[in-house]
Amino acid sequence: MLVKGKITQWDDDKGFGFIQPLLKGERVFVHIKALQNRVRRPALGEVVTYSVGKDDQGRPQAQQVTFAGEKRKINKARTSAKWPLWCVLVFAAVISAAVATAKLPLYVVLVYAVLSVCTFIAYWLDKRKAQSGKWRIQESTLQFMALLGGWPGALLAQSYLRHKSQKHAFLTVFWFSVLVNLVALSGLAWQGGQLF
Repeated sequence: MLVKGKITQWDDDKGFGFIQPLLKGERVFVHIKALQNRVRRPALGEVVTYSVGKDDQGRPQAQQVTFAGEKRKINKARTSAKWPLWCVLVFAAVISAAVATAKLPLYVVLVYAVLSVCTFIAYWLDKRKAQSGKWRIQESTLQFMALLGGWPGALLAQSYLRHKSQKHAFLTVFWFSVLVNLVALSGLAWQGGQLF
């Protein structure tokens, strides 16, 4: 649902402000990323049209903000990328081959499968909690699950649930965790699957 409102506060250095609906309701937060025309900066008292969504903490915020007199862009629905699925399938094939050639014990495949399912469920729960404004799962918990071996499930969750897929700081730590996990797995395979 589209709402009309006025810009009542704007900090151009920080790139955010607030919009007060014209008819009724409380003011909502607006970030510069929500502006469809990012070349133009909002001015106090300027009328805008927007939809209301929620941020990562479940708080209301303006989305798809257009200035009065500008044409609204309609975003096409994003389709899930195929590369995460292919990445997980290739990884599964590689560790299955390592088990078949006795480089890794069977329990390694089982650990990855169980941790991946648990991590996917954790992402799903965290997204549900974000949408309903409830207490969230800590990012450090999600990262630790990925580090232990749940990263294939996390990768699929990021792609198909569209959760934690845009936050660059989170993704940097995530890919570092994946790298550390793969290095540890390679070391285990190098020792013929023996932990000690």
